[in-house]
Amino acid sequence: MSQPAVTSLTPDTIRIVKATVPALQTHGAAITAKMYDRLFQDEHIRNLFNHANQANGQQINALAGAILAYAENIDNLGALLPAVERIAQKHVGFHILPEHYPYVATALLGAIQDVLGDAATDEILQAWGQAYWFLAGILQNRESALREAIEQAPGGWTGWRNFVVSEKIRESSTITSFILRPVDGEPVIRHKPGQYITFRFNAPEQAGIKRNYSISCAPNGQYYRISVKRAEDSQGGSRFMHDHVRVGTTLEITPPAGDFYLPESPERPIVLLSGGVGLTPMVSMLETIYQQHPQLPVHYIHSTMSSQTHAMGQHVQTLAHQRAHTKVSTFYSEPAATDQAGENHDVSGMISLDWLTRNTPVQNADYYICGPKEFMRVFVNGLAASGVPAERIHYEFFGPTDELLAA
Repeated sequence: MSQPAVTSLTPDTIRIVKATVPALQTHGAAITAKMYDRLFQDEHIRNLFNHANQANGQQINALAGAILAYAENIDNLGALLPAVERIAQKHVGFHILPEHYPYVATALLGAIQDVLGDAATDEILQAWGQAYWFLAGILQNRESALREAIEQAPGGWTGWRNFVVSEKIRESSTITSFILRPVDGEPVIRHKPGQYITFRFNAPEQAGIKRNYSISCAPNGQYYRISVKRAEDSQGGSRFMHDHVRVGTTLEITPPAGDFYLPESPERPIVLLSGGVGLTPMVSMLETIYQQHPQLPVHYIHSTMSSQTHAMGQHVQTLAHQRAHTKVSTFYSEPAATDQAGENHDVSGMISLDWLTRNTPVQNADYYICGPKEFMRVFVNGLAASGVPAERIHYEFFGPTDELLAA
């Protein structure tokens, strides 16, 4: 497939693409659904995707929203830079390469024509073709820079690398940790605390599974730790990790990626706010602060159901007890009869925005947030409404996002 170079957009292209916004508002999900149907006819391309995100239609809607946002902001691309960075990071994780982009172009333009019919004029298809390749060029340049930086760093690599499970640790009734060391015995690149690694494996019920799991330890150059929640509806991912992966199992992994991470030199107090398995990147950040920034004020706040589901609680408390500037607050939403507030947790009930604004330095802290969708909605939006500037609210969402390819 040929790949045209589009380095700028003409005024006509911008005008035509913006004119398609109403059609995308009405038919965007139908277009992305048809696009995926076309893509998945090619087995090679189908195997690039995380199909768990396709099962419930959320990924279709997420991508439709991303395409709509691109059309609305095609004359203001600065507004799209955070999304571009997130997509580029995900593509590096899924090992998406330049040769894969033409397949998406063909599928997307074909889907527009299928759904819009005669309304998809040659003029519209040509404009969207140019718009796609312009965005593809931006993404490919960023992905190339990311890969080059990874490859040049100590312990860096490109593509899939074999790791062996050296330890499997039960953290709670639902979460298990896995220590992963490279089979070749060489160093591994030091990740940025908060980033994830991407896995490729074959489960009994499904081949070619790909999953992202946040790294739950501080960077060390020798191994990675992930902490995985068992989910019965996980399309084979977490069930495979819990039921079939043992000490000695070999797994394929791409280098750490992701745009959610603790900066090298934090400038303000840090609030680490998590719900459920959202604690995984937070533990990585907390360990890093413990090792590298012992004087940095940090408040680790975690919500889970009970002591049975509370993962890594003792580990977090041990770190906090050794650092005077670290505070821990734990919430149990459904405490067991033996769970007593003030003993094995701090508050019975859910974290509230009111509690957060009363007990954390909202005027000068950076907030790092990770958890289920509703948890994220409440606190990301709530903190913004409470006056916390957007640049001090950082978050990672577990679920489908707006990737063009690695969905």
